[in-house]
Amino acid sequence: MTTPSDDFPEGPRPVQPTLPPNLSGAPDSVALGSTLTTADSAFSAAPTSAVSAQAPQKVKVRGKLLKLMLWMALANIAVFGIWGAVPGLLLPTQITNIVGKDASVGAFGLIATIGAFAAMIAQPIAGLVSDRTRSRFGRRAPWMVAGGLLGGLSLVFMGASNSIVQVGIAWVMIQVCYNFAQGPLSAILPDRVPSGARGTFSSLSGLGLMVGALGGSIAGAMFLSNVATGYLVFAGFALIVLVLFVVFNPDRSNKGEPKPPFSLGAFLRTFWVNPVKHPDFFWGFTGRLLLYAGYFMVTGYQLFILRDYVGLGDKAGAFVPVLSLISMAGTIITTLIGGPLSDKLGRRKVVVIVAGTVMALSMVFPLILPSLAGMMLFSFVAGLGFGAFQAVDTALMSEVLPSKNDFAKDLGVLNIAATLPQTLAPGIASIVILSLGGYAALFPIGIVIALLGAFAVLPIKSVR
Repeated sequence: MTTPSDDFPEGPRPVQPTLPPNLSGAPDSVALGSTLTTADSAFSAAPTSAVSAQAPQKVKVRGKLLKLMLWMALANIAVFGIWGAVPGLLLPTQITNIVGKDASVGAFGLIATIGAFAAMIAQPIAGLVSDRTRSRFGRRAPWMVAGGLLGGLSLVFMGASNSIVQVGIAWVMIQVCYNFAQGPLSAILPDRVPSGARGTFSSLSGLGLMVGALGGSIAGAMFLSNVATGYLVFAGFALIVLVLFVVFNPDRSNKGEPKPPFSLGAFLRTFWVNPVKHPDFFWGFTGRLLLYAGYFMVTGYQLFILRDYVGLGDKAGAFVPVLSLISMAGTIITTLIGGPLSDKLGRRKVVVIVAGTVMALSMVFPLILPSLAGMMLFSFVAGLGFGAFQAVDTALMSEVLPSKNDFAKDLGVLNIAATLPQTLAPGIASIVILSLGGYAALFPIGIVIALLGAFAVLPIKSVR
């Protein structure tokens, strides 16, 4: 148990963590040192449809909380820089170098699907393990460091691989290891952040995520001629940042805490989102699943779209950073506005619906303009929608999670809604490209799926 402090004015924190934050942001009128107001929705074991909004609480973001916030943003930049650079640019380049241009689309789709499936399974397991870890460094730090180290070694191994089988094995190892770092990292938010600070905290966290993912693709373009060196650089940066995060933001020892009971059957059942017992969580999960599926069907094949659909050929790789910068501009704008706007309005669903609709409509541009200009328009508008969606959807989901005892595990299960589309999207996209009319067929299918995801949150009752 901790004692009240200026950094955590809500009073003593329970042994079990508080409500996880959203990826929201602070508008111009809200400074980091100001007082924020947000709904404090505590979890209970009851179905989420029975949860009602609680009274707003005020939290000042300063001191240790502000430091943790800034380090969280940097850690997300480091980890998500890998996800931006490797699957979006370096991995397809390496695969093309090994199998040639003609076979690269199918080979990339297969490897990306297998790797994303491994990630989908790994993160809930990583969350479960870290929830039950007892050490003098807390339950998250050991796995963050170990995941960063082993993930980095796996990246180095992939850089030395010269066959598709070796690349596939390495990519699975990378997905598993970094998800063992990323899962516990994400659980630090519900562990250590008062719910009243969720808007600002998640603003910087989400901004770090976006800057990492988009900046990773920009930096990754520097290593197209030497992919192995790129892997080494990204691996080293992530490891250094994760170690420094643990050093400068130490958690309390939990060696004396009892471990929560574990049931294999109950854990396996968490992979099934029960629409009857937890309907709000089900609809939020479904919305995220569909929206990500529509989005990643297009962005996951961005390099190939530029190369084959737009017709840039071998010059395509040079334009990926340009699109990433354009997308980042849109993302930053709405990430810094969307979350606090939903806090101020007291409404999440309408922002999620509008953001998802904007993401869907962004795919119209490359459909009607199969050119670099069309892709630029897509990147900016999709960035606007994606930033707002990320900022508010996590806030919404933080208020409908079904359990208060296994935050990291539940967040890992929730992450399936983000990783499963990445599992299925490459395979579905390759089928569409190869058998349903080429790249142009991706866009209308993506539009329909994204719109379904945007409006899936309407049945949620416990969040406005």
